Amino acid sequence: MSSPSGNKTKLSTLTLAALGVVFGDIGTSPLYTIHEIFSAGKHPVSLNEANILGILSLIAWSLIMVVSLKYVAFIMRADNRGEGGIMALLALAIRKTGNNLKEQHGIMLLGILGACMFYADGIITPAISVLSAVEGMEIATPALHPLIIPFTLIVLFGLFWAQSKGTAIVGAFFGPIMLVWFGVLGTLGFNSIIQNPSVLYALNPIYGIHFFQLDPWLGFVALGSVVLCVTGAEALYADMGHFGRAPVRLGWTLLVLPALILNYFGQGALLLSDHEAIKNPFYLLAPEWMLFPMIILATVATVIASQAVITGAYSISRQALQLGYLPRMHVEHTSESQEGQIYMPRINWGLMLAVMALVVGFKSSGNLAAAYGIAVTGNMVITSLLAGFVFYKIWGWGKYRTGLLILIFLSVDIAFFGATLLKIPDGGWVPLIIGILIYTLMITWKTGRSLLYKHLKNEAMELNPFIEAIGQHPPARVPGTALFMTPNPDGVPHAMLHNLKHNKVLHEKVVILTVKFSDFPHAPKEELVLVEKLPHEFYRVTVNYGFKDEPNLPRDLELCAAQGLELDPMDTSFFVGKEILIACESPEMAFWRKKIFIGLFRSAETITNQFKLPPNRVVELGSQVSF
Repeated sequence: MSSPSGNKTKLSTLTLAALGVVFGDIGTSPLYTIHEIFSAGKHPVSLNEANILGILSLIAWSLIMVVSLKYVAFIMRADNRGEGGIMALLALAIRKTGNNLKEQHGIMLLGILGACMFYADGIITPAISVLSAVEGMEIATPALHPLIIPFTLIVLFGLFWAQSKGTAIVGAFFGPIMLVWFGVLGTLGFNSIIQNPSVLYALNPIYGIHFFQLDPWLGFVALGSVVLCVTGAEALYADMGHFGRAPVRLGWTLLVLPALILNYFGQGALLLSDHEAIKNPFYLLAPEWMLFPMIILATVATVIASQAVITGAYSISRQALQLGYLPRMHVEHTSESQEGQIYMPRINWGLMLAVMALVVGFKSSGNLAAAYGIAVTGNMVITSLLAGFVFYKIWGWGKYRTGLLILIFLSVDIAFFGATLLKIPDGGWVPLIIGILIYTLMITWKTGRSLLYKHLKNEAMELNPFIEAIGQHPPARVPGTALFMTPNPDGVPHAMLHNLKHNKVLHEKVVILTVKFSDFPHAPKEELVLVEKLPHEFYRVTVNYGFKDEPNLPRDLELCAAQGLELDPMDTSFFVGKEILIACESPEMAFWRKKIFIGLFRSAETITNQFKLPPNRVVELGSQVSF
């Protein structure tokens, strides 16, 4: 039994690591948010006391409403046994639809669209963060301007390369830096507020309402820049599985939120005294002697900002993979104590290439600014809709209670989303294109996988009549055990038919092995392996995994012994069907989508690697399948 002091130490350690992984994106927003609102874009807000107090009020209450209330207080409670993110909400919601296929389809489309928006944000955030970091260095060293793009690409490569070392190591390195960062943010803001404490009036939401009353259209347009203060909020929920709910809530409530509000209000106090400070209100909060150290610290902090969406992308991808929305991929566990800390090489390097392409294509963080926000706000809207379904169906809330809360959330989310849509002509099309591409791939994989399974099931012989026929006309039986892997436990695996057709023999023991993934993080131990004895030394074995479980069939099949099936590892062969897919014209799925599915199917991780099968005990039997 762990001691209270030991638990506190562990919580403190995880909270510190979470600072470096979860809060990097939202924690670096003060670098550009105020400047973007008052001096950038086609509709900058004019500098006067009413506007400054109105904008500060909107920022403060956006942080409170979107992050503290929506995500920290409510959404993070809607976890799938500890796992967070849009796919966790999707799994929770679908679980309660029963046999309502129309409802299932609608929720599935919403969830996948939300995941795609998160991926789009995961590509844009590292690009704009690292670019702004390197451009910040140009303030001190203008001669390095021609090297901005090459140096950015080098930094990005280093950042993505470091992911393989594990979230815990990355967080342990970044955590102390971000602790210093938030401490500096709060201190600089507090010192400025002391000089002009009247800025604290902006904590009253009336000032934000008054800002809209002065010019409703300008107020609406300004929301497209105000939303920059909450970019990264979804990462709090998506990365919850890496550290747990408590460290994320503790870090946000005790440090991150106070530091952000102090800094934003400090910048506002500075602008009330000196409108000229708008050229760079963040850096001008610092005394002259501190400028160069601040540039270095800000550069490091903006690089760290990429970490939240990268680790979030791993969490979302793993859940999508286990739930059947992505093809098999290699997943590495980077921590023995925190199972949620993972590394996915294919996702990591794919993200890196996409981020680098944006850097090369847009060339500056200013050009990318217009693309920032649409993916985030779109995800926020979808999260609210799915959360409402979970609150009503799973938590058992009444219609009015659920409707009122979700209406409050959506009133903020839709306002932000509508304002960011105005950015589409200036670069907002980028996340939309990224989202559409990923959405197409995920839907194509899910649909193609269902069609292939249906096709193979329709072609397969029923297992029980086949076993009866074997009993009446027994073929030669050879020593040993054969495990035939199949997704259909009631049909005869194609690999078995090919083996019987060509080799004219069956093993003494024949095991029909099916692996299933549930929408729960972990399968109960008593349900991990289920054995059913059939006639003539046939067995049907089902192995159940949760979407956070690490598959290891040789290890888990040892549990069969307790249910009467002894498996000698040195005398057991795994037979795996290796289908070669051929696309045919059919009304169920467009031909071009079938071609995409076949490409994804070929690129999937091998079953041998996914389930940790001993390579020298695996027999692959190929066949062509037209579907």
